[in-house]
Amino acid sequence: MRFVLLAAALVAAPALAQKPAKAPAAPHPGAVVYQNICQACHMANAAGGEGAGKIPALAKNGALEAAGYPIMVVTGGKNGMPWFRGSLTDSQIADVINYVRSNFGNKYKDKVTPAMIAEMGLPAPKGGFREQ
Repeated sequence: MRFVLLAAALVAAPALAQKPAKAPAAPHPGAVVYQNICQACHMANAAGGEGAGKIPALAKNGALEAAGYPIMVVTGGKNGMPWFRGSLTDSQIADVINYVRSNFGNKYKDKVTPAMIAEMGLPAPKGGFREQ
């Protein structure tokens, strides 16, 4: 009987000594917004595309260097892109702009804050979609 217990202990020891696996890190909140809203047009790799219209690439996009530009585009819309002020919170807008500006080959380090969206963003339009 002792032999069986000793053998069981030797077999179980390596498994007991292992650390439990770490839970995967939560995704960046901006990644969630990007995947659920932005990538439908700008594509999963942010390369944009052409078809019925031209969707600009966000990947390696120098226009994103000045944080005010994406704030104005996301809050106010531009050309065929609708505005998202009023349908996304200021925090969600800041998160997705920060995500795009620090991924897809973009390496802009300064962060956009919800306060910047509130201050710089265009007010939520009234009366539905507007032509640009």
